[in-house]
Amino acid sequence: MLTALLLLLLTLPITGCWDRREMNELGIALGMGIDRVDDKYVVTVQVVKPGQVAEQKGATGAESPVVMYKSEGPTIYEAIRKMTTASPRKIYAAHLRVLLFGEALARQGIGNALDLLSRDYELRTDFYLLIARGATAQEALNVLTPLEKTPPNKLFRSIETSEKAWAPVVSISLDDFVNDIVSKGKNPIISGIRIVNPDEVGASTKNLNTIRPKVMLENDGIAVFRKDRLIGWMSEEESKGYNYITNNVHSTVGHISCPGGGKLALEVVDAHSKIGGKMVSGRPYLSVDVTVEQSVGEVECRIDLTKISTIQELEKRAENSLTRIIRHAIDAGQKKFKSDYFGFGNAIHRGHPKMWKQLQKDWDERFEDALVDVNVQIKIIRTGTITNSFMEEEE
Repeated sequence: MLTALLLLLLTLPITGCWDRREMNELGIALGMGIDRVDDKYVVTVQVVKPGQVAEQKGATGAESPVVMYKSEGPTIYEAIRKMTTASPRKIYAAHLRVLLFGEALARQGIGNALDLLSRDYELRTDFYLLIARGATAQEALNVLTPLEKTPPNKLFRSIETSEKAWAPVVSISLDDFVNDIVSKGKNPIISGIRIVNPDEVGASTKNLNTIRPKVMLENDGIAVFRKDRLIGWMSEEESKGYNYITNNVHSTVGHISCPGGGKLALEVVDAHSKIGGKMVSGRPYLSVDVTVEQSVGEVECRIDLTKISTIQELEKRAENSLTRIIRHAIDAGQKKFKSDYFGFGNAIHRGHPKMWKQLQKDWDERFEDALVDVNVQIKIIRTGTITNSFMEEEE
């Protein structure tokens, strides 16, 4: 018995790594796009060229930092494998940064297209989902971008940066989207991107050799889904309101009118929100409570910021402005999209699980008729390094 055990232990070191693969045998895909033409999927991948993204060369060299492969197939799995007819390396998507869907496919439904990506054990789920607004995913991936060495990294970081600094953008991972699909109390959303000045030069390094590239990719709105089908787009103001309601505002900038005319810009330095729901006389009664801390960022009016009464008046105006934005976003959900993508249903589920069992079957219809109470509290905590504008003092 002891001899057999020793022999078994001696064989373990020589078994090796059965699924080991060398890096020079793989094509590292950072970006993937999925479209559909007739009954076939069209899959596009951007594979990084390791030599071209080295520090000394950067993304503005004579050669593109990525190579793009395209293939068609009745399933996405087949289309990806079929790429080996053109690529000398097997496509490896474990380091995927962004997954794009063409708008046409998104309107048909993307649930089936996500099955492979949620099933494959090699794929991490920290990449972002995006919709190519008014374009195909292939067209969007066919644009070289400045600053970041690869277009997928540009898209990934621009989503993160804009979400934290501007607010009408949201980062959605595969897990986020799937969780919303299976939830009965919240419909999914995905951020969109737009091709600015679509042109063939976007696929060439010539697009990077001018002070302002002719073709660019920009964040553009949030796509609203009912289950896995795209049904419309939020405006910029509706998108900002959505993020306030869902407690996803890190920082942003807005403006209000001064009492005597002119404008004053305010920066959000901290924001928190909470949503709730209950039934009152057989009708859903929903609530949104938002608390915000702001600082004065720019003054384009005659105003005395040294007076407490002035600050209080500005806080009141800011509260009215934000309340309007939030109500506009809720109205869009109830009237334009007829869909609860805010998660009010989930809030009722958490607080009143027995009640939710009766509501979940037709929650979107009940949401349209719901009463919503919005409570906003704003505190201006700083006026900057100066109080009143130096222009006013000069006058």
